[in-house]
Amino acid sequence: MSIKPIHVVGGGLAGSEATWQAAEAGVPVILHEMRPVRGTDAHQTDHLAELVCSNSFRADDWTGNAVGLLHAEMRALGSIIMSCGDAHQVPAGGALAVDRDGFAQAVTARLEAHPLITIAREEVAGLPPVDWDSVILATGPLTSPALSAAILELTGEGQLSFFDAIAPIVNLDSVDMGVAWRQSRYDKEGPGGDAAAYINCPMDKDQYEAFIDALLAGPKSEFKDWEHVPYFDGCLPIEVMAERGRETLRHGPMKPVGLTNEHDPQTKAWAVVQLRQDNALGTLWNMVGFQTKLKHSAQTDIFRMIPGLEKAVFARLGGLHRNTFINSPRLLDETLRLKVDPRLRFAGQVTGVEGYVESAAVGLLAGRFAAAERQGQPITPPPPTTALGGLVGHITGGHLTGAKASFQPMNINYGLLPPMEPPKRDAEGNRLGAKEKTRIKKRMMGDRALADLATWAG
Repeated sequence: MSIKPIHVVGGGLAGSEATWQAAEAGVPVILHEMRPVRGTDAHQTDHLAELVCSNSFRADDWTGNAVGLLHAEMRALGSIIMSCGDAHQVPAGGALAVDRDGFAQAVTARLEAHPLITIAREEVAGLPPVDWDSVILATGPLTSPALSAAILELTGEGQLSFFDAIAPIVNLDSVDMGVAWRQSRYDKEGPGGDAAAYINCPMDKDQYEAFIDALLAGPKSEFKDWEHVPYFDGCLPIEVMAERGRETLRHGPMKPVGLTNEHDPQTKAWAVVQLRQDNALGTLWNMVGFQTKLKHSAQTDIFRMIPGLEKAVFARLGGLHRNTFINSPRLLDETLRLKVDPRLRFAGQVTGVEGYVESAAVGLLAGRFAAAERQGQPITPPPPTTALGGLVGHITGGHLTGAKASFQPMNINYGLLPPMEPPKRDAEGNRLGAKEKTRIKKRMMGDRALADLATWAG
C-alpha cells in the first residue's frame, strides 16, 4: 500500500530539513516553495535553504557552547543542513560559517535528487487544502501575507511579527589591508584550523565617536504600518544599539578585546569592526553585527568612515525585513501540531525560535514527528536534557507562567536545559575556580545531552 505524502510549505532551512528527515524515514514528501513564482524582499535566488542574513551558524564547540551542542545533536541525526554546512564551510574562527551560494546549491541538489521528494514551485495562498492531512508549515520569517492572515484567523491571534535586519557585504579587494589585519579574537582556531579568520578594522576614540554621531543622524528606513512591532534583541540594527547608549557598540559587536593590531601592536584600539568571510573564494566579507535599517543612500558614506573601508565596494547593502512567529506555547502541542487543527505542524522561525540552526533543528523534529505519525509509530519528543528537547520545551510552553507572561523568540542556550552541578574540586583535591567550574559544567551537560539523544534515537 502506498504511503500518502507529507506536504511541507516553505523551502527555507526548516522546510528543507523537515523534508529531508521525513523522506529519509521512508515517507514521500511534496515540498512547496513559492520562489521564484513569488519573490520576497530578502531573498536573491530561488535556491532552497538560502541564507538571507548572516552566513554563520555560530559557535561549533559542543563542549562549551549551546549552539555547538545543537550542531552535534543534528549531525548525529543526519541533518542535511549540517552536512551541507560542513561541506561548504569557510574560515570563521571558532564558528561554523558557510559559503552561502555553495551551501544553498548543495541543499537544493540533494533534495531534488531524493527519490521520495517532489518539489513544487508554487505559492500556498491561505491554509492548505483540507485533503492535505499532514502538513508542515515552515514559512517564517517571510510568510506570505495570504498564509499569514489565514494562520492568524485560524488561531485567533493578533500581530505576530518582529523585525530582522541584514548586514552589508564588502568586496575583499576594496579593503585597505595596510590599515586592517587578519586575526580571530584571542587567536582562537575554528573548525578549519584558521586562527586568523576575521578582518579587523580599528578605530580610535575620536573615530568611534564620529561614527556613532553619523549612525544616530543617518536617515533610516521606517515602516509606519509596523511601528509597534518589536525588534529581536539578537538581531538589532546597529543604529538601534547606538541609540541605547554611545558605548553599546563598543561593548557589543565592535568590542576590541582579544585583538592586537599587527600594524601598531603598542596601540590598543578603542573599537574594532570585524569582517567575516562570506564565500568559499574569499572574495566577499560580511560586516559582523552590522545589520542595519539605514537607507542605502547613507550606508556607503557612513560605513566608509571605518578605517580600512574608506574605499569599500559593497556587494550587498544592509536592509530590514519582517519576521513572523506564532504564540507556540498556547497554540502547539508537544509534537508541534496546531491544537485547533492537528493536521498542521509548524517548524522553523515561525514557531518562535531564533537563528539558522535553531530553525533547522525544529524542522528536523517536525519532519521526524510527521514521518512517525504517518507510519503509525509512537512520537516521543527528545529528552529535555538535550538541546533539541530544550528548544521544544521552550516553544511548547515549558517556561510560560503567569497572566502577564509573554512568548518571545529564543536562541538555544544552556538555560533551556536542566542544570547540573559541577565538582568543587579537581582530581588532586584543589578547589576549582568559577571559570573552570563553568567549563566543566558545560562539558557535563554536553556529554549528558549526546548520551540521552543516542538513547532516544535508538
